[in-house]
Amino acid sequence: MNISRHSDLALRTLMLLAVGDRDGERMTAGAIAGSVNASPSHVAKIVSRLVDLEVIASRRGRGGGLRITDAGRNHSVGALLRTLEGPGEAVDCEGEQPCPLAGNCRLRRAFAEAREAFFATLDPLTVNDIVHSPTRQILLTLEPRFAPTVADSP
Repeated sequence: MNISRHSDLALRTLMLLAVGDRDGERMTAGAIAGSVNASPSHVAKIVSRLVDLEVIASRRGRGGGLRITDAGRNHSVGALLRTLEGPGEAVDCEGEQPCPLAGNCRLRRAFAEAREAFFATLDPLTVNDIVHSPTRQILLTLEPRFAPTVADSP
């Protein structure tokens, strides 16, 4: 089972914010993009989606930036992935060259069950659960390092 790049980056964004959100510090989408080797525009789209899901909060202006919400910290990883990945199938049976078995295929059903089992395995895990050590220490060393978004000089 593979998850989309979008979902992968969304989880990494939440993980970064979960370990770095200390002392009121915030991170920008640009800084997250640098930390996860992704384009700033792609991360901005992901951030927008995560704000819509209320797992992160965004504030503009001086002292602004991104922070993870309590709901985000305690959100089930499996439930989050279900939402981010959306409904769909593990195999595209209806594509350009539709499979003649698509309507009555036991394998298609097995793939659907395997997909749900994948998500169900992740259901008990929260974002907080997946950022414990040693992951925490590694996340804190990624460049650019988590830093306040407020400028140090006037």
